[in-house]
Amino acid sequence: MGLSGMKKIVIVGGGFGGIELAKKLRNQHVDITILDKHNYHTFQPLLYQVATGGLEADSIAFPIRKIFKGQKNLKFRVTEVEKVIPAENKLITTIGIITYDYLVIATGSTSNFFGQTEIEQNAMPMKSIPEALNLRSLILQNLEAALIAKNEENERKLLNFVIVGGGPTGVETAGAIAELKKHVLKNDYPELDIQRVNIYLIEGSPELLGPMSKQSQVKSQEFLEELGVAVYTNARVQSYDGNILTLADGRTILSSTVIWSAGVKGVVLEGLNPDCTVRGNRLKVDLINRVECYQNVYAIGDVAAMISEETPNGHPGVAPVAIQQGKLLAKNLINMIEGKGTSNFKYFDKGAMATVGRNRAVVDINKIHFQGVFAWFTWMFVHLMTLVGFRNKLVVFVNWVWSYFSYDRGTRLIIRPFKR
Repeated sequence: MGLSGMKKIVIVGGGFGGIELAKKLRNQHVDITILDKHNYHTFQPLLYQVATGGLEADSIAFPIRKIFKGQKNLKFRVTEVEKVIPAENKLITTIGIITYDYLVIATGSTSNFFGQTEIEQNAMPMKSIPEALNLRSLILQNLEAALIAKNEENERKLLNFVIVGGGPTGVETAGAIAELKKHVLKNDYPELDIQRVNIYLIEGSPELLGPMSKQSQVKSQEFLEELGVAVYTNARVQSYDGNILTLADGRTILSSTVIWSAGVKGVVLEGLNPDCTVRGNRLKVDLINRVECYQNVYAIGDVAAMISEETPNGHPGVAPVAIQQGKLLAKNLINMIEGKGTSNFKYFDKGAMATVGRNRAVVDINKIHFQGVFAWFTWMFVHLMTLVGFRNKLVVFVNWVWSYFSYDRGTRLIIRPFKR
């Protein structure tokens, strides 16, 4: 029990799901604790813009304490959860033991290298702000190093950028680097032969943007190829040693920058029954997001897999799923505490979208599919509206307007040099 006999709800993770859940419990008679290893919420859909110098990191981060300013039934702690002991309703954390009546796991996902240790050691993931800043530093360091490369092979390695994974993150990252090449690098590096900068996008399946419409899949590839990106579909990465990336069909690409966006896996807390997890290291939950092995442990967002006839692989790992699950779980938790019935989760799919660069985007909303300039403005509007905090919305908007009219990106800074 929490304060004054209130039920204690502990939320692990300050992502979209955890934040929404806590906000919806604002005026309820419960004691909420949010735990996260960072003191900020990350707007992950725009991480690639931080990595490619389009935005500063603080434009897509927002202090968690500020989100809940004035919420009297909530505490926030910066900590990492080392282990959960479900039988005792307690968490072992880096700041000590924390007990709960209800535990909500909203830990999200991390890059999945599918057990390929060599690739994991040498490729660049992009699932957090520190990783995005590392990638930005590496891209800029490699461009600087290319100017003084001693031989052609070394220069080629530094100027070949490879993105693995043709989902929205991969497509958007490839497009952003292509725009950098087209509009920025020729001014920043006048002595560099820009034609020697090559961008590759590698996807294992026959098409890009797998869950989207055929129209969007085809058009996104067309947009990328217009920007000069070499798109390899039906191509699987076999190995990458930090210098040479080898595909399953024997083709090789010399590169010192391989960006990995080929899959994610859930971040599951240690101590939970392994039988509760399914493919992709996600926790199997029932229709009210309760983890199937437990009575008072719940999971929402990317880490949760709600398997049903309609969703045999669970829901997609996107922000709207986490937000909607957080909203419903808040309602269900209060109903359970008050001895009322619960409602099953039903995902309302608002559509999918991806941007490939300036005036180029693809949008699917139900059976409506559109591409090009209008799709690009739609993408921008939706992302601006979803950002947390008025300041962040304003800063991102001003950055985008400046970039659009100046053909420039203002944050090409190596603040913290990257070393493997």
